[in-house]
Amino acid sequence: MSENALNNQGFQALTRPPRIAYEHPVSATSEHNALNSPANAFPPPVRIVATRRRRRTVAARLRAGVLELLVPDWMSQAERHKWAEVMSRRLQKRVERSKPSDERLAGRASDLNERHFGGRLRWTSIVFADMSHLWGSCTFTSGAIRIAARAAALPAWVLDYLIVHELAHLEHSDHGPAFRELENRYPLSERARGYLMALDHAAGESVVD
Repeated sequence: MSENALNNQGFQALTRPPRIAYEHPVSATSEHNALNSPANAFPPPVRIVATRRRRRTVAARLRAGVLELLVPDWMSQAERHKWAEVMSRRLQKRVERSKPSDERLAGRASDLNERHFGGRLRWTSIVFADMSHLWGSCTFTSGAIRIAARAAALPAWVLDYLIVHELAHLEHSDHGPAFRELENRYPLSERARGYLMALDHAAGESVVD
């Protein structure tokens, strides 16, 4: 049985900035205010840090299980707590989206199959799986596709590329010109390959496609 695998290849930039901003620590001037919450709870406890270095924007970062909210020191207590609730909800949504879901994965595969392959491709299964050295694999003879569970946390457009890559292997077991023609129907293929290559390089992995 032959199996086609996409190795750990990935990038750090070229994505839309996250809605929750993470940045280097800043010095607080007027307040370190923690909202009470159990240590292991989610949403996590929130620490509000008021600083003169922030003028109008609000930022948040997750540090040691605590959501730190960086706010301008002129902001009222009511507005600070309002932003704490907003950022906590945003973080929770991001965490939920990053959890592996075979149902969502199958839905994305179906959408991409319709969009780029006219709905003609057929597979027996597509699931998230624990894979430490690969981003995905397709067993050509059985039509079983696996995507690394950690890929669920990648930007959606990169995850879509991984799915398209493995879908293309349903018709071509190698990485020849015919395979590349199918893969490149996804318009962000080249960009996604670069993203993954950068992740692999940062992790010290060899870059193999």
